[in-house]
Amino acid sequence: MMLVTGASGFVGGKIMQQCREVIACPSLRQTTEEDVRRIVEESGADTIVHTAAIADIGVCEKHPDASYRANVQLPVWLAKAAKNRKLICFSSDQVYGGMMQDGPYTEDAVKPNNLYAAHKLEMEQRVLDILPDAVMLRAEWMYDYISKKPNYFLNVLHAADTLRFSSKQYRGITYVKEVADNMEAVIRLPGGVYNFGSETTQSMFDITKAFAAFLGKDIPLEDVAAPHNLWMNCEKAKRHGVVFRTVEDGLRQCALDSGYRW
Repeated sequence: MMLVTGASGFVGGKIMQQCREVIACPSLRQTTEEDVRRIVEESGADTIVHTAAIADIGVCEKHPDASYRANVQLPVWLAKAAKNRKLICFSSDQVYGGMMQDGPYTEDAVKPNNLYAAHKLEMEQRVLDILPDAVMLRAEWMYDYISKKPNYFLNVLHAADTLRFSSKQYRGITYVKEVADNMEAVIRLPGGVYNFGSETTQSMFDITKAFAAFLGKDIPLEDVAAPHNLWMNCEKAKRHGVVFRTVEDGLRQCALDSGYRW
């Protein structure tokens, strides 16, 4: 049985929808450490999937205390409460945002360049100190065709004006359905940190150009300066059976799943 935090969110909601034997965790916003311990114990779950977070970089910068509580303190409390349960925490590819070397990056080279990323990296380290068998997933930018919030897929699908991406920026983007599809394999992962998502050898500019062509859309594209690279090597997870489509194939599958008509 899986206890899922952030069960009404983008990632948690998809896990709740697709995975079997799942329990939605109550909101953790106003909880104490004792509340977290009680929720975990009363759930009857043998696995905790922690997706809840404050993921907006700007919000984290404006509200550092709230970011620390959500992105560090709560997962630490979960780790203390987990005991013999499997704990899976979603981290972020943003931990690579300050890297100056060319990617793709493996798990042992990190350099956060914003508060959100710094908090995610601290979370990884502190949780693993408490619970070495926990799994930290450095997740990529995710998309879906059903979403209340903008995401890459919908931004391209509904683009009416010029889209701006860099031919010098490389990063993975991931179909959130595949995240849920991979949870069974994720539960079996040995403890540690894993880059998690789709891989690519193309820049964000070239990915967008090819995807627009696949959709049959004539979208103006502007090649802009690269803000950073968040380009991950996901081989470590693949060796344990966590496999995603390439970025390009994932986007095409999402378009087909959406029922998009050319």
